[in-house]
Amino acid sequence: MSAEDYYEGAVDSLAAREYESAGDQYARTAWQTLAEPRSNQSPFASDSKGWVGKGIAHLVTSAICYRVAGNAKRAADRGTEAYAVASDFRATLDHPAQQACLLEIAADARAAGDMGGVNNAYADAAEAYREAGTAVDDPQFRSTTPLFQSATTLLQQVARSTANGEIPITWEDFHGGDPSSPGPFLASRATLKQQRFPELLASIIESRYFAAPRGTTEYNNASYTCPACDSSDVNWVGDSVLCMRCSTPMER
Repeated sequence: MSAEDYYEGAVDSLAAREYESAGDQYARTAWQTLAEPRSNQSPFASDSKGWVGKGIAHLVTSAICYRVAGNAKRAADRGTEAYAVASDFRATLDHPAQQACLLEIAADARAAGDMGGVNNAYADAAEAYREAGTAVDDPQFRSTTPLFQSATTLLQQVARSTANGEIPITWEDFHGGDPSSPGPFLASRATLKQQRFPELLASIIESRYFAAPRGTTEYNNASYTCPACDSSDVNWVGDSVLCMRCSTPMER
């Protein structure tokens, strides 16, 4: 099976609120993705886009699923794995901004796995971004590469679980207001997560609900109705047609 197949399984498990199964499927997605981030691409080759970030983010998401499922041991194990992989790839992705982003994801892993040291880890990432600023010509471009996008969507998936399916934290929220100052612009990412990620994680763990990732959406689609909440707002993610509000599979 491919990484895409395992990802589809993860989304199906989230829709069924079978979070331990979702954690398993996200882990398998991660392992497949890390083995070959793109067709014929080695994960150990220098990569200006940072495609390995997708695999690391799947490991962090796996840890989150296990936390919501109540499996603290498996969550800690997966968080530890994600932290180790993020740290390891700092030797491969050699641009200072990429290395700072890997520190950001490593902090995410510590938060997801309930490993402690979260505030210090995000502070280290923010400082690394500030130091990387002199090496960044276009921070807006950098922030839209797969590595950075993977780190962004981690927080957004958790946040939408608490916001009726909307994404309350936008790309603009992640970044400072002045891209002409690349270091502070990117450091805002880690500062925001330090402030928001732990509390949002605590909220979804308490509610025992973790939303599917947001894909292509449409409001008031007359062809679909959610059997759980009667919404007609649709979220197409992978091959699944889910309720945008509660991630239940939609019915025609």
